[in-house]
Amino acid sequence: MQLQEIYKICNEISPFELQESWDNSGVQVGFMAQEIKQIVLSLDIDHELLDSLEENTLLITHHPLIFKPIKIFDVTMYEAGFIQKMIQKNIAMLSLHTNFDKTHLNRYVATEVLGYMIEKEDDFLLTLQSKEEAFEKIYSDVVAKLSLRYPKVVMPTKKIQKIALCTGSGASLLPKVDAELFLTGDIKYHDAMLAKALGIGMIDIGHFESEQFFSAILAKELKNFGIDAIISQSKNPFDYIV
Repeated sequence: MQLQEIYKICNEISPFELQESWDNSGVQVGFMAQEIKQIVLSLDIDHELLDSLEENTLLITHHPLIFKPIKIFDVTMYEAGFIQKMIQKNIAMLSLHTNFDKTHLNRYVATEVLGYMIEKEDDFLLTLQSKEEAFEKIYSDVVAKLSLRYPKVVMPTKKIQKIALCTGSGASLLPKVDAELFLTGDIKYHDAMLAKALGIGMIDIGHFESEQFFSAILAKELKNFGIDAIISQSKNPFDYIV
């Protein structure tokens, strides 16, 4: 297949027009008439993954490699080094980021992983139907189902009747949260301070941990179009020392 055919299918699965203005989903490396021999799916990109890929592979990632213009193509730097290796091996790259968050990833984590029903959906922010469980039970379930290690917590001050969710890094949505508990990743110090001021509890569900399902979700969607893809299991860049 040509890259343009796969691009059109991905656009049907998750329209690129839904991405945020700051995002850069779509073709990162390659050209539309490029012939593709195989498709590999991954949350992110690293040198180990690139070294393992055959020539004429299409790599589809969740996180784009290029967000800002590259003013100096220094191959010792992060993006340029990866791009150099892709060009040498005739590897194309396509990303589905914020559009895929909106159409698939948030819903999948809420319903298929955590087992909640969605009560309301507002762009990236989901409000989930409460199971009227104690915080301790919710916490233990979330930790187990997402394989979290040492998650940061802002303790709730009210009985939990609603839970809000945003995979990845969604703490900036705190002012819009209409729930007693908010599940998202990359919680920072001042996010926690704001949450306390608003009376909202938080569990940091991790950026990697909450988005690790990208490849499996997309592989299933592509299968519906008769396309087989190889899933590459991305690695969490963080290590945890006990």
